Formats: sequence, C-alpha cells, structure tokens
Amino acid sequence: MLKKIVIGLAAVIAVFVIVVALQPSEFRIERSATISAPPAKVFEQVNDFHKWDDWSPWAKLDPNAKAAFKGPASGEGAIFEWAGNSEVGEGRMTLIESRPHQHIRIRLDFVKPMVDTSTAEFTFKPEGDRTTVTWAMFGRVNFIAKAICMFMNRDEMVGGYFEKGLANLKAVMEAARN
Repeated sequence: MLKKIVIGLAAVIAVFVIVVALQPSEFRIERSATISAPPAKVFEQVNDFHKWDDWSPWAKLDPNAKAAFKGPASGEGAIFEWAGNSEVGEGRMTLIESRPHQHIRIRLDFVKPMVDTSTAEFTFKPEGDRTTVTWAMFGRVNFIAKAICMFMNRDEMVGGYFEKGLANLKAVMEAARN
C-alpha cells in the first residue's frame, strides 16, 4: 500500500514538473489608456522618476518606503531605488532608453520579495489632441516563477496595477490641462 502511495505521489509530482516546464519562458503584460494631453506632456511626466509619486500605483502602498534618486534628474541614466513594506518590496529602476514623446524603456531590478529582472516600456502615440499611452512589462521566467504563476495570474495582478497607474496618470495630466 505504501509503495502505491509513493508511486502515485511521484507520478503527480512528475506531471506537475512537466506542466510547469511547458509553460512559456517569457511573459508580457500590457495595458493602454488614452489621455487628453499631448505626447510631449505625458512623456515628461513618465520620463522623470521624481514625478512618479503623483501617479504610480505603488507609491501609495507604503508612504514610509525609502526612496533614492541617482544619476540625471530625468531621461536615460536616471535611477530610482526603493525599499518598502512587503507590498512594494525593494528594487531599482534604471531608465535605459528615452526617445522624446515616443518611447521610454526601463530596466527593473527587483531585490525583494524575490530577485528578478524585467523590462518596462511606455509608448506614447498621438491621437489628435490626445495621447494613447501603453505601459508594458516583459521578461524571462525561471522554473520557480513558472510554478508560482500556475497559482497566481501575473497578468491580472500586475495588469491591475498598470490600469490603476494609467488612470492616475490620466487624472494628473487632465487636471493639469484645466
């Protein structure tokens, strides 16, 4: 009887390992919003980490988080480091590409709750006197992250924060126009 239980458990574990291994090795999360402001103004808001407190969904999760800015005030080479509670974790954002009014790329280095590196992108597409902003995050996923994502939906979790952040950005930008 014990032998059958051990064999059955081993089979379940083997199937789980195979299913996890077959999950995609890369992820991409993306959300968009249209803002009643020109691309140049929206770009300025995102291109300067000092302005993220006004709209970032993570800024409000831990008002006592420690933050440090390094490098230039904005644009390529700008760095934002943070350390906060379990909801915001600890990490570093480095602005690695900045094409005025068009595109921003950021390297995200997470330290806590787990070590990981991803890339975030913002694109700004003019639509008359409005701008469609797309916020995306993508990267590679290791076996452990694949296993965790079997039980937690990364797209829904992070995507929800992107939606909230874009709504906040829209509110900030549209209030500035009035």
